[in-house]
Amino acid sequence: MRILRLGHRTAVAADVIALVVFVTIGLLTHHGDVSAADYARDAIPIVGCWLLAGGTFDLYKHPRPRSLVATWLTGVTAGVLVRALVRWHFDGGDGVFLLVALCFTLLFVAAARLAASVVRT
Repeated sequence: MRILRLGHRTAVAADVIALVVFVTIGLLTHHGDVSAADYARDAIPIVGCWLLAGGTFDLYKHPRPRSLVATWLTGVTAGVLVRALVRWHFDGGDGVFLLVALCFTLLFVAAARLAASVVRT
């Protein structure tokens, strides 16, 4: 798979950029603007949990489809839970947000990694 054959730094950068783009689009769509506090509340938990999961499942040392899927499911789910804890607010909207986050983060990460692989070749 082309999206798994990136160098370590390129893969990390592509993933972080994809997740920050996801958060930015969400903030602009729902709030109309972005701020440092918005990024701290939304991006840091999602990106941080993604990177922790990526390290746990060796996504960057030994990239395999299985490690990407495990990182995606665990990292995004944990990030959404941490975000809810930071907001100190749990409701049905968090479940919807989790489903949206799972769908779009996978799409954005795959697109960013594909773009990075095209640029590097």
